[in-house]
Order: sequence, then C-alpha cells, then structure tokens
Amino acid sequence: MPARRLVAVVLGILLVLYPLLVYVGLQQFGPRALACILLLAAIAKLAATKLARQPMGNGAWLLLAATVAGGLTLLTGSVIGLKFYPVIVNLVMLSLFAVSLYRPPSMIERFARLQTPDLPAHAIGYTRKVTWVWCGFFVVNGTIASLSVFASDKLWALYNGLLSYVFIGLLLGGEYLIRLRVQRNHARIEQLLEPKLARND
Repeated sequence: MPARRLVAVVLGILLVLYPLLVYVGLQQFGPRALACILLLAAIAKLAATKLARQPMGNGAWLLLAATVAGGLTLLTGSVIGLKFYPVIVNLVMLSLFAVSLYRPPSMIERFARLQTPDLPAHAIGYTRKVTWVWCGFFVVNGTIASLSVFASDKLWALYNGLLSYVFIGLLLGGEYLIRLRVQRNHARIEQLLEPKLARND
C-alpha cells in the first residue's frame, strides 16, 4: 500500500475514533497534548495530499475544522475546543450539502454518479431529496453534538463516538431500503408504459 494511501486510511480511522481517543487521552494527557496530536494529524493529511498532488477539495474544510478546534484548545487549555470538533464537522458537512442544492449537482447526486455516471431524470430528483434529508440530519446531529459539549466527557464521547454513528447507519440503511422500493416502483411503471409506447410507434 502506498504511503499516502496508508496515511489516508490511518487518518480516517482516527477521525472515526476521535471522541473515544479524546475521552481516553484526557485520562492520560492534558487537553493541550491532545490538541497537538489533532493538529499534527491535520498537517499529516495536508502533507499527504500535497505529495500526491491531489486537490484538497472538501477536505480543506475538515482540516480547517481541526485547526480551529486544536488551536482553540492550545490557546485556552480547555477541552471545550476539542469537544467542539464534531460540531464544526457537522456545520461543514451541512454547508457543503446545502450549497450543492443551490449549485447543482446535489452532493448525493455526485456520489451516485461515481457508480452510475448516466443517471436517469427521476434518479436526479431522488438524490436531491436525499440531500435535503442529510441536511436535516446534520442540523439535528450538530445541535445534539453542541449540547453534549457541556455534558460530562463520558456522555460527550458516548454520543459522538457511538450514538451518532448508529444514527448515521440507520439513516443509510433506511435510505437504501427506500431507494430499492423507488427503483422497483419506477421499473414497474416503465413496464406498464412500454406497450403504450410501442403502439404509438
């Protein structure tokens, strides 16, 4: 595995485990030490991207979030900065998804085109609706994450390190089931229309 790929995988795992790492790290180190680790991870991600000569894209916003959270903790010595990182991530994701609704294609459509470049018209409308759903999710999730900042470290880690991922999984699973139903319904409609279209020809 290339070094840049390995760095990307490791950083991805660290991002998922971030709340747990902060909770455990606070028992062993101070907030400033954890802030340094977060900033070093951001620098490593930036370096890996530069070495690969890849555009930063949306990742630049997440690096900015890490810098703001880590910098705030370094300046104040408070864990609040570290605990605000999931909130900032939700705000970043909400902004990216919301902007894509006003500057198409929508974010979910972009993801869908990675597998199916030629999306039918009905699928484009569906991906737009799903993008709206994700915007709503980031609003709710970000609100709960912001409230958890002022709760105990254990409750903060429980929500941001476990429950929020459970909710993401439920949303992904529910959307997948709905998508299958929409696809079946559309295929059924096309089958019903085929004889009429054939007669018109």
